[in-house]
Amino acid sequence: MNNLTFQPMMESRPIREIAYEVLKHAIITGEIPAGERIVETDYADRLHISRTPLREALRKLERDGLVEYVLRRGVVVRAFTIADVEEIYTIRNALEMLTLPAIIRKATAEDVNDLRNRLNEMDTLMRAGDFDALSPITRAFHRRLTGLCAQNRILRVIEGQDEFITRFSSMAIRQEDRLLQAHEEHYQLVDYVEQRNLPQFEALMRKHIERSKECCLQALAAQRAMQNF
Repeated sequence: MNNLTFQPMMESRPIREIAYEVLKHAIITGEIPAGERIVETDYADRLHISRTPLREALRKLERDGLVEYVLRRGVVVRAFTIADVEEIYTIRNALEMLTLPAIIRKATAEDVNDLRNRLNEMDTLMRAGDFDALSPITRAFHRRLTGLCAQNRILRVIEGQDEFITRFSSMAIRQEDRLLQAHEEHYQLVDYVEQRNLPQFEALMRKHIERSKECCLQALAAQRAMQNF
């Protein structure tokens, strides 16, 4: 049993939606680990809700592939698989590539300066070896860059995948060789935005996302090897 606890829910959204979001976040971040049983009575008590909206939330999590119903065990949290990583990065790649022309058109000098300031903050964290702080700052940089497109419908769909990418990034960010290369690519991406060089921006972003995926797959394979050791 993990130490995860939830505060009473006071929001106006449907209870099942709040329960879904809380559990989804906890699963993706690893607060509820792979293999954990989600016992309805226990989690209903923690969420301060009845079992009916909890079951509805669990059904939605099952459709997301985050939990599964196992005979004689009930609802169990699924481990991320190589297929999961491949699919999520494929979705992210396709969606982010759609935003690039708008980013090039709409980015201002102030936007570029803000991105460079974020890169300077990342420089400081890298020199300090503070990987725990670096991962969310890196994701924030990417969200800021993508957000420049101002294409809200696409951004909402990307946001739905962002928690997964955040988890994968935190798994992979400690691989120092890729970390240094990725950070250099961040600087190059901002340069291309400033220059309004769409072909180079598109080519580098495609490579950047693909390399991030490969790095995550390596980290996932290493994690599995340790668990089976």
